[in-house]
Amino acid sequence: MIRTALLSLALLAPLSALAQEPAVGAGDGSSIEDDSSENDLSGPIDLGEVEEVAQPDAAIAAGALLRGLDRVSGELADLTVSNGGTGRLGPLEITLGECRYPVDNPSGDAFAYLTIRSDGGSVPVFEGWMIASSPALNALDHRRYDVWVLRCINS
Repeated sequence: MIRTALLSLALLAPLSALAQEPAVGAGDGSSIEDDSSENDLSGPIDLGEVEEVAQPDAAIAAGALLRGLDRVSGELADLTVSNGGTGRLGPLEITLGECRYPVDNPSGDAFAYLTIRSDGGSVPVFEGWMIASSPALNALDHRRYDVWVLRCINS
């Protein structure tokens, strides 16, 4: 046992000596630290001309149409929830903060602010914006249920 420990130390000693040697540049024998004046990022960086991207105007809808999936039974349920209202899917309480949609495309990309609690708990299992066109971007992580936004509703 002692012989095995001494053998492994003998094999590891040259490796630790290699790790302590200074790094070498591109074959000229200079250290990497010598080139630090070229890579100084402490001052302002000139990005050139930056183009601004226009964001579409969003309108606030009266509510949202949500869909829930029970992964165990395979049942789908559609929930219509008004802003500030709460709907239930099994043990989940789903509260809609607000639903927004692009003004120029009302049937387009809806996004809703949801707070989801399980069994009336005080700590939400999900809180944030869900986007109808990309539900996996910010998804509910629940062992049994999936919830996603279908669209905003205005009536």
